[in-house]
Amino acid sequence: MRPFLSLALLVATATQAAPRVPAPAFALAQVQQVPAPGAETSVPPPSTQPQSLPEAPVGPASRPEPLVPAEATEASAPPAGIRPNAAPVQGTDEVPASEPSRVEDTAPVPAAEPAPTVETDSAPATTGVAGQEAPPVPDDAPVLASDLGSDAPRTTDAQQQRLVNGAPLYNPNVSVHIVQKKRFADEGRHELTVYPAAVQVNGKYTRHAGTAAHYTYHLQENFALQVMGQYNWYSNESDFNLELIDKVREQAQAASSLLLVWGAHAGVEVTPLYGKFAFLNNSLAQFSVVLSGGAGIGSTRHLIRPAVTNDVEGESFQVPARFGDTGTKFMGSVGGGFRLQFGESYALRVEVRDLIYTARVDRVDGCNLADFEALEAARSTNQAFSSLNLSGSCRYEKFDGVDPKTKKNYREDIILGRDLVAEPSSDVLNNVSFYAGFSVLF
Repeated sequence: MRPFLSLALLVATATQAAPRVPAPAFALAQVQQVPAPGAETSVPPPSTQPQSLPEAPVGPASRPEPLVPAEATEASAPPAGIRPNAAPVQGTDEVPASEPSRVEDTAPVPAAEPAPTVETDSAPATTGVAGQEAPPVPDDAPVLASDLGSDAPRTTDAQQQRLVNGAPLYNPNVSVHIVQKKRFADEGRHELTVYPAAVQVNGKYTRHAGTAAHYTYHLQENFALQVMGQYNWYSNESDFNLELIDKVREQAQAASSLLLVWGAHAGVEVTPLYGKFAFLNNSLAQFSVVLSGGAGIGSTRHLIRPAVTNDVEGESFQVPARFGDTGTKFMGSVGGGFRLQFGESYALRVEVRDLIYTARVDRVDGCNLADFEALEAARSTNQAFSSLNLSGSCRYEKFDGVDPKTKKNYREDIILGRDLVAEPSSDVLNNVSFYAGFSVLF
C-alpha cells in the first residue's frame, strides 16, 4: 500500500504546483505512464522516437479564399501567455505543460494568395507548337465548315480553301472582284496593219487622201517598234486656194501649200492602257490605247498650174493640173489611237496622226532661180535648152515640148515656176490625218 500512497501524493502535489492551463492530451498520457519513484517495474520506458508527421492534406482544385495580411499574421503568432515551443531536455520524462500539440504543428499552412491579375478585353494569344505564339489569322482566310451555319456552303474541299496570290478565289463564301490579265499576249509577236483610207482633216490650203501600212514588232507587252509607209494617191490644193488663183490671181505662199506625196518613217509604239468589254451575247473583245512617235522623210510637190482649158484651132482641150517636184523633206510623226482585237490574230485600228515636215521651196523640178531665168531667156529667143549651162539637178525637159494630147506648150510653165522660187519661203506644216484599218498578228 505504501507505493500507491506515494503516487497519490505526487499527483496531488504536481496538480497544485502547475499553472491553471489545461495540459495537452498527449502530455497527460505521458505523465500517467511515469512510474512512481523507487518502484521496481519490469515495464520498459516509453520509446523516445518522434511520431511520424501526418501528410499535409491536398488543397482543393478551386481557388483558395484570399487572407487579409493582418489576420494571417495573427494566425501565425502564438496565443498570449504561451511561450514558444522548446525542445525537451534529454534525460527527463516530463514534458512542459506549455508545449503545443504536435498535431497543431503539422496543420496545413494556407497557400499564399497569388497576385491579382488585370483582365482585358483582348483575346488570349494563341500558342502554336513548342509554346510559340501562332501568327494572326487574316480576315480573308477560308472559313471552316464548323464556323458556318447549316445554310452556308461548306468549304471542306481543299480546292475551295486554296489561295491564289493570297485571295480565296475558289471559296463560295467570299466575293472577290479582280482585274484579269490580257486574254492574248502581244509580247514577241508581229503585227502587219493596212490602212486603206488615210484622210487629212485639217486642210486649209491642201487636201490629202491616201493609203498607209505599217509593220510592228512587240518587244514587250506595252512597247513595240514600228515602221510605216504612206502614199497619197490624191494631193492637191484646197478649193479655197484654187479659188484665189482663179479669181484674184493670188495664192498662198509656196511653203504653206506644199503637198506631201509619200512618206516613210520609223519609231516606237506604247500601250499605256488596255481593257476589254462584252458585246453581242457576252462575247469579249480586247481593246488598247496606243501612242506612237517616229521620224523619217517625205517627198513633196507644189502646184505650178491648175487645170485649164486649151483652145487650139477651134478645138478645146482639158489640160490637167501641173505639179512640180520640190524634193524630199525631213518628217516627224506623232499620233494616238484605239486598237480593238478580236480573237488571237485579228484587230481593228483607228488612229489620228500628225505628220510634221519642213516646207521650204527654193527649187522646182530641181531648177533654182538662176536656172529659170536662163530658161526664160532661151524661150524668148526660141533657143534649145540643151545648150544652156544649167545646174546638174535641173530637169529642163519638164519645161520643154508640146503635149500631143492637149496641144499644151510646156514652155509656158517656165514663168510660173520662176514665180515660186523668186521669193523663197519656209514653213513647218502639220498634216493631221485620220487612219482606219485592220491588222493581222502572227
